[in-house]
Amino acid sequence: DVYKRQMKSYIISLIIPLNLCIFLVVVGLLFAILQRKKLAFFTMSAGVIWVLIWSLPITSYKTGGYLESLYPYTPPVSLPTAQAIVVFGGNTANNRSNWFAPYSKESRHARIDTADDLYFMNKAPIIIVSGAALDGSVSEAKGMAIQLQNRGIPKTAITLENQSTTTRENGFYVDKLLKEKGLEKILLVTSALHMPRSMAVMKKLGYDPIAAANPPQITLTDAINPYIPNARALEASRSIIKEYIGIVTYWVRGWI
Repeated sequence: DVYKRQMKSYIISLIIPLNLCIFLVVVGLLFAILQRKKLAFFTMSAGVIWVLIWSLPITSYKTGGYLESLYPYTPPVSLPTAQAIVVFGGNTANNRSNWFAPYSKESRHARIDTADDLYFMNKAPIIIVSGAALDGSVSEAKGMAIQLQNRGIPKTAITLENQSTTTRENGFYVDKLLKEKGLEKILLVTSALHMPRSMAVMKKLGYDPIAAANPPQITLTDAINPYIPNARALEASRSIIKEYIGIVTYWVRGWI
């Protein structure tokens, strides 16, 4: 499992536009040394074009925005009640309210913000937070639980799932907890970008979850020219590419 996770991380890292560009330029230089000029030109050009495409805000807006639109945002107050609130771990675009805006602690919107709203609006009496420790010894679930408790949610209302390292595992281990508690109707909380894959995983497990996504992050404002390269668009493209790879992989493997 550790080996598979490492391989997955390497593959995703390679497809990140800037990394892939560097890789293709290096390969192109090797072709040039070998006097394969056409191959060198096309290889290096492909790398540069890949970076340019993903540096344009319009690319993120069209590709990531499409995923965000599959489950349109519904304010927590308008969502129906359920038996439990399930929060999948993650930190898409550093929880920025706008994909292309600078990070702001005041405007950030984390998944626990949505869970917190749902709980205090009496949408469900239980919150299940899901996510293992990706760095360090404290699991993502425990970190979310501590923050929720600091906001006044009783410890008895929070259940931790500390084992999952992927979206599929989020679903697998949460499914066990739900079955133990005899719960079926859930509000599923994650980022708008991550919601299509998360919903598909839970539906495959036999649930009919209610999508309770965070507000969309990939929005263009008048201050952003969609056709001028943007460093933040290039930086955040990793999350979009990862989602598409994840969806295709999960579909091929029969997980969704």
